[in-house]
Amino acid sequence: MLARGSHNKDIKIWEVTTGTDLMTLLGKDALDHNWSVCVAFSPDGIHLASGNDIGKIRVWEVLPSGEEKLLHNGHWVDDAYDGTEQRGYFVEDDGGFQKAMDYWIGALTYTPDGKMLISGSRDTTIKFFEMPQLTELRTLKGHSGWVRALVVSPDGRVLVSASDDKTIKFWEIATGRNFRTLKGHSGWVRALVVSPDGRVLVSASDDKTIKFWEIATGRNFRTLKGHTDGVRSLTFSPDGLRMASASWDRTVKLWEGGAEPQE
Repeated sequence: MLARGSHNKDIKIWEVTTGTDLMTLLGKDALDHNWSVCVAFSPDGIHLASGNDIGKIRVWEVLPSGEEKLLHNGHWVDDAYDGTEQRGYFVEDDGGFQKAMDYWIGALTYTPDGKMLISGSRDTTIKFFEMPQLTELRTLKGHSGWVRALVVSPDGRVLVSASDDKTIKFWEIATGRNFRTLKGHSGWVRALVVSPDGRVLVSASDDKTIKFWEIATGRNFRTLKGHTDGVRSLTFSPDGLRMASASWDRTVKLWEGGAEPQE
């Protein structure tokens, strides 16, 4: 499945192979009708987390069964909706939605085992939540700008974050220790992706470049140029031989050659 957030305040999900529009997710409370800034599927594909522009996190369980179920304030509320089932649950505090962050949520990612959800925010912090209860476990501080992108290594041991402060930081997930900071971009770092083999990190920036970094050493071994505006998104093909990038210049570029580190 493919999911997208929107300034239209909804979340849409499609079936990738056919392009079928499967469902639209929309909060029921007026307080929740804000931009859905970022979304992330859990590793098993069952849960979808969304973050919005006023610091709220919602987690949906999406199953095709003909009804919507909304877990709200600890109680199930059933409501027929658009031939699908959506189970959303919220964490509430004093009758309102609990804020995971003080500001706009810019990034969400799950650990590979699905046991933790990690969020990054405009308030420069990174927060870890235990799933499925969304219990806050830890807050990381170190960036001096909006946290725009997060990615976890395939082995689940390392979190990598990117920020408007133009840096990329490596964190031990077990301890929260920042053990490496990469510098090289001259603009906000907007996107991160790890190669399928876990050896290479790729970053994209408002400086119009894409940089390849060796994860073991932090060495920058390749820089791609070609976009005429900031690069916003990256993804690898499953075999790691191709990569796609999307930019403010309204183009999507496909790059060949793989992610093997250069000597």
